Amino acid sequence: MRLRRGLLAASTGLLLAVTGCASFTESADQATSSSSATPSTPAEPEAAPITWTDCDAEITELLAGAPGSERDLLFECGRTEVPIDHDEPDGATLPLFLVRAQLAGQTDQIGSLLVNPGGPGGSGADAALGLALSMPEDVLRRFDLVGFDPRGVGLSTPVECIPAELKDRSIAAEPRPTTQEQLDEVLALTDEAAEACAEEYGDALGTFNTVDTARDMDLLRESLGDEQLTYLGYSYGTTLGSTYAELFPENVRALVLDAAVDPDADPQADAEAQAAGLEASFDAFAANCTSLVSGCPLGGDPRLFLNDVLTQAAGTPIPSSRQGETRTATPGVVMTAVLAAMYDPGSWPQLSQSLAAARNGDAAGLFSLADSYAGRLEDGTYTNLFDANIAINCADTPEDQAFSADEVLPLAQDWSTRYPLFGASSAVGLYTCTPWEAERTPLPERDAEGSAPIVVVGNTGDPVTPLPGAEDLAADLTAGVLVVWQGQGHTAYPKTDCVTAAVNAYLIDLTAPQDGLQCPA
Repeated sequence: MRLRRGLLAASTGLLLAVTGCASFTESADQATSSSSATPSTPAEPEAAPITWTDCDAEITELLAGAPGSERDLLFECGRTEVPIDHDEPDGATLPLFLVRAQLAGQTDQIGSLLVNPGGPGGSGADAALGLALSMPEDVLRRFDLVGFDPRGVGLSTPVECIPAELKDRSIAAEPRPTTQEQLDEVLALTDEAAEACAEEYGDALGTFNTVDTARDMDLLRESLGDEQLTYLGYSYGTTLGSTYAELFPENVRALVLDAAVDPDADPQADAEAQAAGLEASFDAFAANCTSLVSGCPLGGDPRLFLNDVLTQAAGTPIPSSRQGETRTATPGVVMTAVLAAMYDPGSWPQLSQSLAAARNGDAAGLFSLADSYAGRLEDGTYTNLFDANIAINCADTPEDQAFSADEVLPLAQDWSTRYPLFGASSAVGLYTCTPWEAERTPLPERDAEGSAPIVVVGNTGDPVTPLPGAEDLAADLTAGVLVVWQGQGHTAYPKTDCVTAAVNAYLIDLTAPQDGLQCPA
């Protein structure tokens, strides 16, 4: 299943290095065991207090030298508890981990701005660190920036059930399976992951779903002392935000949903739209490279160059010059690196240079891109990005939307012709939740009637959540307001002056932009 990440290219695992914060973690089996978990308040769910600790020194040292690190920021780490099952508020609870960033010199504070970077599986705590360095200071002067790791993610009772070696094998596997033998080998990896997670968690797998996370968010809003929620969500974070608005429309102050996931597209149409969007993004990358005055490292036909690298990697996987690296780059690694770069045009130079180096026998740059996408750390371990991504997506997906292997093969063969680089892999993603053994909590239809205006942002060149998704979400929401950025890449705020000005005015003054506002690239 392809990740719908937003602001960050991947969950970086930054906070795993902050020892003062890591102490907040608990194992998932402890959190989901009613015999060992702490009981929550009886009757209706009540917001538990957040215990904040000073982790400023550790985070400041971690971020030293990064663009924006000269800002005068104060960081705190927090922990609170939420019910595992919101329908049983007097039952067991699980811990959530948060980070709060405050800019010195705040004036006329409005409240907290809660953020989610997408995925699902992206760390909201990591996102808060990145946004604290990059968001407009006009916004940071008025809000505490708060990122939380949703249930099952990062340091909030992380779902961890897919072994690192299985992730390595999955990334290295055939990226464009079109024969029965190739498909069987790829789908066997999906079956293996589903079996491992079922053995590890059993019935608790269904705990990690978007509806319950949205309910967690409302308790967090109350714990933070905000009468209404101000929220910035990217990619999958738009699904989480719109679900919140559907469940708690009266509690919405301002929601920005950037790179919106289409709430109406059926899974097959959604997968095909992603394949088409990624193909178009690669064409844009190729056109950009060949237009460089200095010359394109991939020659006059980057698509042909990529296919040559794929053929090379299929014959003899490409080694890496990185010290201590024992892996070699298969076509699966090559295409994972290409996919990673499609999210952000800022990564295009790295991709072209990495492909050129790989053609000359060094895959170090490709591994850097692929590992960033997958959440693979330098020591060979992984964050729980993929575990959480599959667990949450599958808990949200109704069982009647499952695709069998027999249905996937003809789609892979057809789409590989129409979308040569990404079609087959998009078709394979339709099988992800077929073997998944977990209780399903399907997403509600979302019109959020009674909500304050909600700003939905889409890009004309978004390869992962194409623009029609943003148009559909804005149309479905009773108070939806659409903003379109005519640019490339995944997400828009705060990348361009027009979008940034519109979003800032909305977050601070509640001045919604004109519906349908068009912002130039």
